[in-house]
Amino acid sequence: MTISVETMQAAALANKAWPYEEARKLLARYPDGVPAGRAVIFETGYGPSGLPHIGTFGEVVRTTMVRRAFEAMAPGVPTRLIAFSDDMDGLRKVPDGIPNPEMLRAALNMPLTKVPDPFGTHASFGAHNNARLRAFLDGFGFDYEFMSSTDCYASGMFDATLLRILAHYDDVMAIILPTLGPERRATYSPFLPIDPVSGHVLQVPIVARDVDAGTVTYIRPGTNDSVTVPVTGGACKLQWKVDWAMRWLALGVDYEMAGKDLIDSVMLSGKIVRALGAVPPAGFNYELFLDGEGAKISKSKGNGLTIEQWLDYGPPESLALYMFQSPRKAKRLHYDVIPRSIEDYADFLGRYPEQPLDQQLGNPVHHIHEGKPPSVDLPVSFSLLLNLASVAATDDPARLWGFVQRYAPGTSPATHPQLDRLVHHAAAYARDFVVPTLKRRAPTSAEAAALADLSSRLAQVGEGAEAEAYQTVVYETGKAAGYENLRDWFKSLYEILIGTPNGPRMGSFIALYGLAQSRALIADALEV
Repeated sequence: MTISVETMQAAALANKAWPYEEARKLLARYPDGVPAGRAVIFETGYGPSGLPHIGTFGEVVRTTMVRRAFEAMAPGVPTRLIAFSDDMDGLRKVPDGIPNPEMLRAALNMPLTKVPDPFGTHASFGAHNNARLRAFLDGFGFDYEFMSSTDCYASGMFDATLLRILAHYDDVMAIILPTLGPERRATYSPFLPIDPVSGHVLQVPIVARDVDAGTVTYIRPGTNDSVTVPVTGGACKLQWKVDWAMRWLALGVDYEMAGKDLIDSVMLSGKIVRALGAVPPAGFNYELFLDGEGAKISKSKGNGLTIEQWLDYGPPESLALYMFQSPRKAKRLHYDVIPRSIEDYADFLGRYPEQPLDQQLGNPVHHIHEGKPPSVDLPVSFSLLLNLASVAATDDPARLWGFVQRYAPGTSPATHPQLDRLVHHAAAYARDFVVPTLKRRAPTSAEAAALADLSSRLAQVGEGAEAEAYQTVVYETGKAAGYENLRDWFKSLYEILIGTPNGPRMGSFIALYGLAQSRALIADALEV
């Protein structure tokens, strides 16, 4: 069914999902409507001294969700998403795990776009990491415009705003200095000159400034030389909190979100924008991720889950769902959250077609797929595949497909590519995280009698029956064995046959695994 633009707009304006709540902040910035020809600007920032990571994905995917929500509320208003690289920052230390670290040590304090590329593939270390960022974003199909700090400074794009900051130098200092300690306060300047001799990005006091000439003067370190440079044309860059404010103003940024650890920085940059006579962008501060032990994730400690690791065990949609859910709540980012996210995604996707519009707009898959969720046929759930791979003790996708094709004739990797992805993910996850932890226990005498009875009853049903027929037999066996609470019966089956306290719907598992194999599993348990 085709939904009119007007109907979609009305539904979006009323919806309570968080991307629409955020989009309403943007509407409030333009109470009289966005001026004709004016695009609403979204921005995400990136520090290219390291490689893109899972937080990079989270920020861009969440920002894209808000962007699409705004477009539904304000149809016809153009939008842009800028992925901005702070590649003019000085290299302050050599990152861990980089080849040829001596190349970087020799270039400390140089702008990242002047530091040699230790990988030998690009003109600079900054250019190398920028290329990695763009490939990363392109790989996920994000719609964005890449901007380089070096290019923006050198081209003069920032010149007018830099001169504006120079004219409001005292106002900016009055905002920043109270936040610094005594020693830093004595040497702080919002302008960082790029020394014309060494090429270093200098953190030195400014001893004089000339608003009319657009210059600042500093004393070159290690000498008594007084050096005067323009603040424009890439001869200076700004300290990052002032730089952030300048960028918002120069690029006309309307929306940028940031991590909870940057709340103070967002507030300071916002004050600077107001001191310059403008309005800072809307946005919100998302919570940070926790590791498996509940501690804050630290790149230096390496206690987080990388995006490559997630994608080994789950599709990108499952990661996007994890980013969508409760962005203001601290969440564990650990391997054990992946299966649940995959199952939840499939559940949301399955419900979407039958939901009324207001529920569709609140459904995460609407935002994950930018309003166009795919139609996917998944005859087997991920949890069932995971249990199958665990019990069969195989990481061979071809072998798993053999079970699947018997359970769901007519399926294949070619006809069901989404299911094929899940087969591969389940095989890898079971191999690395489930099989090593399985602890099957021996049945009690009462449980052994019930299992023998179950095997006999299943044999009477026969091979190739529907999952529901097997499920009925499992229920009836538990009742016949005297289980008042059938949950205890199923828990026993899981612990004895699979090796976990929880498991799949047994009828579906038997149908997928096969009657002969299931009865062999019971026989093995009875021999223990």
